[in-house]
Amino acid sequence: MSKILSIALNPAIDISSDADEVRHTHKTRTHNQRQHAGGGGINVARIIVELGGRCELLYLSGGATGELLETMLRPLGIRQHVMKIHDPVRVAYNVHELSTNLEYRFVPEGPLVSEAELAPVFDLLETTDADYIVASGSLPRGVPMDTYLRMAEIAQRKGQRFVLDTSGDALRETLASCHVFLVKPSLGELEGLVGRKLDHESVGPAAQEVIHRGAAQYIAVTLGADGAVLVSADSITRVPAIKVTVQSAVGAGDSFVAGMTWSLSEGRDIVDAFRLGMAAGAAAVMTSGTELCRQADILGLYDAHRG
Repeated sequence: MSKILSIALNPAIDISSDADEVRHTHKTRTHNQRQHAGGGGINVARIIVELGGRCELLYLSGGATGELLETMLRPLGIRQHVMKIHDPVRVAYNVHELSTNLEYRFVPEGPLVSEAELAPVFDLLETTDADYIVASGSLPRGVPMDTYLRMAEIAQRKGQRFVLDTSGDALRETLASCHVFLVKPSLGELEGLVGRKLDHESVGPAAQEVIHRGAAQYIAVTLGADGAVLVSADSITRVPAIKVTVQSAVGAGDSFVAGMTWSLSEGRDIVDAFRLGMAAGAAAVMTSGTELCRQADILGLYDAHRG
């Protein structure tokens, strides 16, 4: 079993509730409140451990909400590297409107982080012996857009596999200047990388353009209800979405990345890992609010659809 390090530079306390109706100006009375430790890298680590994998977690934590986050993570059995910052960890809020079955997701930008507070992250990356480094989620305020690029360069120099799941300038800067092992953009994020609109038929060739530039070895493009596409320099694999009853979209992308990375760490080939990632993403939408996917659901969907 390979060792995985998951990085969460912008973690969150995720709170979710139900409401009969969401109306502007008026108070919206909520019920059935749940709260979980969240944010991209934390979700990835939680799911890998749920699957039985060996994953360490590096995250930034500050303020009273940071103390609460650390308390929430402590029982999960994940080895933690906590990097202290001054500003408090963000709190994200998700409301499920029962009358329409719509979700409203409120996601703050996160704390202000200085270069000095970020420095210990790079110190740890220089010393970790992890086989896979997963960088997932947005960057907090004050953190340079080349932060994931610097991480990828360290991993590349040390012969580690770097897995990236982010968006916007952080995604573009990393792929413009460094080679990563695996990146998971959405359709919109891939369009931003190639600078044009894409339909589902043109996704594979467009992703191969990015690969031929030297940006990545593999690209897994998620297409929501239309499935996903796995692309390498010489192959394009399309897999339809697994049909499940949708409860919430929270954590689906993180679950996909976690499932793929865990599967690869177990020695499975890339296509098999891709299919397990899709099963994990589908399992995530079966759970409500900020609850993540369950091992039994992931493996059950994978066994039923590996075809």
